[in-house]
Amino acid sequence: MFKKSAARSRAIVSVAASADLHVLEACVDANKKGLATFILVGDAEKTQQIANEAGLDISDFEMVNEPDNIQACKKAVALVASGRASALMKGLVDTSAIMRASLDRETGIRTGRKLSHIAAFELAGYHKLLFITDAAINIAPTQEDKVQIVQNAVEALNNLGLTAPKVALLAAKETVDEKMPVTLDCQALAKMPFDNCIVDGPLALDNAISEEACRVKGISSPVGGDADLLVAPDIEAGNVLYKSLTQFTKAQVGGVILGAKAPVILTSRSDSAENKLLSIALGAIIGSLIKGD
Repeated sequence: MFKKSAARSRAIVSVAASADLHVLEACVDANKKGLATFILVGDAEKTQQIANEAGLDISDFEMVNEPDNIQACKKAVALVASGRASALMKGLVDTSAIMRASLDRETGIRTGRKLSHIAAFELAGYHKLLFITDAAINIAPTQEDKVQIVQNAVEALNNLGLTAPKVALLAAKETVDEKMPVTLDCQALAKMPFDNCIVDGPLALDNAISEEACRVKGISSPVGGDADLLVAPDIEAGNVLYKSLTQFTKAQVGGVILGAKAPVILTSRSDSAENKLLSIALGAIIGSLIKGD
């Protein structure tokens, strides 16, 4: 879905610390498929050498020479802050370094909103794309944190064309129990007036994605069995769910960080080529729409 949308955008992705084979392969592949073009910020000589040795043509990309990785992060972020680029991508540099540059109060791309991660899964056993938040950033989000996490995700889904996504607030059970504080959070969040979405919870995972589970348990929910977005109660649950899907089902997945002025694309060496493309496509279309292209 969003790969087709990204191909219609005019996204420019700024890559911090570009001298990495896996990153360059992903950029070249994404460019060939029309998903985005790239500004490579890093050691220009090393970047070109890596490309030459791998037979990768990066001549279409602008290159900004900056051998120091910390400075490369700052320059890549500056390209986004100035409007030259519509998304930021991590190259061969620690995630902490690119996030420090992104969150710099004077030169970064922070908005004041809490950052959060969203992942999009293409699952053989589910009838549509399934999104999960937050499996990577917020360790033990408070109720107020979850408000911002939901807002970040819903705005992203709206940008991707889902005008009223169904949001399932996950817990271990679908009933409110004072011994399980997360169910109280879900109950409170479900009563809040979120825009452009349908929110319900607490819902156990099976109730969120299975109409049959709802029928058997007698659950009547506007979200049950048809969720677009699963909101994890904490990072442990979100991360275990994320990795269970990728490891056991080999699901295709793309993920980005939301809440800044532009999405931040974090791909891993262990990601498949397809999953890297999905992350770039997700970041490209969200970033392009935020920028207003």
